[in-house]
Order: sequence, then structure tokens, then C-alpha cells
Amino acid sequence: MSQMTISRRGFMGAMGAGAIGAAGLWPRQASAQVQSLTIQPASYVVLDQPTQAMVSAYADAPPPVIRMAQGQPFAIDVTNATPDYTAMHWHGLRVPNAMDGVPYLTQFPIAQDETFRYAFTPTDAGTYWYHPHCMTMDQMARGMTGVLIVDEADPLDFDAEVVLNLRDFRLNSAGEFIDLWTPRGAARSGTFGTVMTANWSQLDRHDVPTGGLVRLRLAATDTTRIYKLILEGAAGEVIAMDGHPLREGVPFPSVETPLVLSPGQRAEIVVKMPAVEGALVTVLTDAPGAPRALAQLRSVGAPLGRVLAAAPQLLPNPVTEPDLTAPRVEEFVFGWTPEGGPPVDGLCGSLGYSFWSINRTPWQGDAAENTPALATFQKGESVVLRLRNESPNDHPIHLHGMTFRPISSNKRYLPSNWTDTALLLRDETIEIAMVMDNPGDWAFHCHVIEHQKTGLAGFIRVVG
Repeated sequence: MSQMTISRRGFMGAMGAGAIGAAGLWPRQASAQVQSLTIQPASYVVLDQPTQAMVSAYADAPPPVIRMAQGQPFAIDVTNATPDYTAMHWHGLRVPNAMDGVPYLTQFPIAQDETFRYAFTPTDAGTYWYHPHCMTMDQMARGMTGVLIVDEADPLDFDAEVVLNLRDFRLNSAGEFIDLWTPRGAARSGTFGTVMTANWSQLDRHDVPTGGLVRLRLAATDTTRIYKLILEGAAGEVIAMDGHPLREGVPFPSVETPLVLSPGQRAEIVVKMPAVEGALVTVLTDAPGAPRALAQLRSVGAPLGRVLAAAPQLLPNPVTEPDLTAPRVEEFVFGWTPEGGPPVDGLCGSLGYSFWSINRTPWQGDAAENTPALATFQKGESVVLRLRNESPNDHPIHLHGMTFRPISSNKRYLPSNWTDTALLLRDETIEIAMVMDNPGDWAFHCHVIEHQKTGLAGFIRVVG
């Protein structure tokens, strides 16, 4: 079966009620308080003077943390105030297919001065994020990545919460953008930024209660960088990965056991702050030469005297366990492509070349018509997907709309925790298990955005 590419005429007809205009609003959710997000040009002081030509939801600040409540209707009007097209994807959320924000696959791109209403009810609590899926490399590299939090239906009693949006910028010493991507980078591990930030700051600082229990949420929203995180100065425990409470434990981030977050991945850690006022807890990542500090938490106020064992416990999200007695098995091979032509990306930008492929066929482009699905599944089907990397580079493989867990690797032990993004190492084969429980055409791609935009992308179809 082939991709049903959504044209502007088809969008305005069959699906266009999702846009705000004379046709009205769809889906209409009277109980949802409608938020708004305006994608617009921005400037901000990342180095010593304002960097121009950034993209954010504000003219002078990073994109906000968007909050919603588990099981409660949510709606947000996304308005495009840039001269380019855009579309917003809610990374990790299990949403209806029409709300997934993938241009041509689920909606027509949002033009300048147009507004699209995304409306859905989040089923899973946890830490997620949002970013454009049209002009993806350009808008993300210029800043348009934000953290999204789904609060638990029953609030949890932490003493403080700190949210860290981890990402790079490619700037020269004057704070001006340099090439956002390079052919050399796209054909290898990606083009790395020159300035590492947390919440657009080179060292993000937060005051939190002395001796308190802090819920630390981390999101790797960079287009390229794989973080190896270390926490110094406090005890704690990893409590969730990629939005979901752990099924199996993950070591606390340390020099000996850094916490790996590839592009698209998230983590939640409960941090027991020191009982001494003024004490610092530092979040670092391994970097060439020496670990690089990204953020600091400082103890302030009288000691609360909390103990780690008293930290609130996260409840599991309602994810269906696959039946692995006789699952269907499908293999996907990720690697280079023998073809080098540019993809047909329509209004959503192309880097101008193809280097990568799935099953040795590069993505034909967002706007290419009659592109076949990588595989078609029946709703409710339990499957094992075998992800095989035949390249020398790492690939964080992200599946939209559904949740899976790894069950095996030919190179290492992988905790079988629910996720939406699996880091596939050089020459690694990972098997993941899941239930195909969300109908629609779902994007399936590498989250090193240069890889995605140069061929390492496709979609799977769930029918029924």
C-alpha cells in the first residue's frame, strides 16, 4: 500500500477542519482549554550578544514548557508567523494520527499566518517534547524545540521540579549562525553544534529546597548530539525514561555509568539535595577533553530533611503488553543508500542529497506521491521489529504514535523499558516488541535530523 500524500486541496476538504477558518474547528473539544503557540523569528543572548534569526514561540525567549493533564482533553492553536511552512509534532505522545503533525502524511503544512488546532487527550503521564516536522532541520537548529509535560492524574508531592531542555547551537564567536548542516556531517554522525546549552543557557542555574526531593526532567532535543550525562554532588534515582516509569532499573548517572540520552530521548531523576544550604549539584555531559557542565541546582533555605526512600512513586502508564508467544517479526535495515538524488520534500525543505536508507531504499521525500509503507500491520497485532544497523554510525530510531520496549541486542544488555526512541549502535541489531494499537500512517525515522532528511525515514501503516 502507498502513502496517501495530503495535498492542499485534500487538506482543505477532507481534513481542513483542523485549520482555523471559515470551515470551523475540528475536532471540537468544548471541555479543553485552548492554549496557543506562535512559531516566529526570535533573538536571544546565547553568547555575549543577541543571536538573530532564531526560531521560537516567543520573540525573545526559548520555547515554553507546555503542560497538560493525563486523561484530560487538550487543545492548542499553532500559528505560523515565519515565512516558511511548519507543522508541529508531539514527540512520544500517543495521539490520533491526524494530530501527529507530519506534513503530507497526516496534514498539509501550515503556511505563514495560518493556524492549525491540535486537539487530543493524552493517555500517558511523563516527559515528552515538541518540534516542527516541516523545515525540520532549519527550524530545530535555530531553536524551535520545547519540552512537553503530561502531569499525572493524581499530583505527586515533590519539593521542586527542574526541567532541562538540552540542545546545541551552531554559532561563531560573534553569536551568528554558521552552516546548520554539512554534507560531511550528514553522511556521518551529523553536524555538531559549537555551543552546548540547557534551556538556551551555557550553564542553567536553579535554586531548590535544601535537603529536598527534586524531580529533574531532562530532554535531549538536539538535532545530533548524544549526551552521556553525569550528576555530581547528590544522591538520587532514575525514575522514568522516555515518558514512562521504569520496568527495570537504570543506574544513577555517574562517571562510571553515565546516562545516555540520544536525540529525542528523555529521563526523569529524583535528586536528594544536600542538607547544607548553598551546596551545588551539577549536571554534566561527557565531552571531548573533559565533562562539560550544563546546569546546576543550588540548595537554598532551611533543610527539609527529606529521605530518598520517601520519594513519590510513579504509576505505570496504560501500555498494552505484547503477546510474545508467536509474534509477527519484521526486519528493518538501516544504512547508506546506493542512490544519491535529492528527495522530493515539497514545501518542507530538503538538504539536497540522499545518503541514508531503510531497507536500502531512501525516503523519497515528504511530498513524494505513492511512497509505499515500510510494512502494514493490523490493529491489535503483537509484533517484534528487528532493527539492524549496517552502518558505522549510531542512529536513534523513533516511531511515532506508539510505544515499544527492547527485548534483545546482539551487542549489550538493554533494560526492557517502554520507549519511543531506541539508540541503535554501530553494527547493532535490536529487537523491540509492541502492540500495534494506534491506527494510521506513522513516521519511522532516525532522529539525527540530517540522517532523517537525507533518506533514513519512512512510515508504517496500522489498519483496523
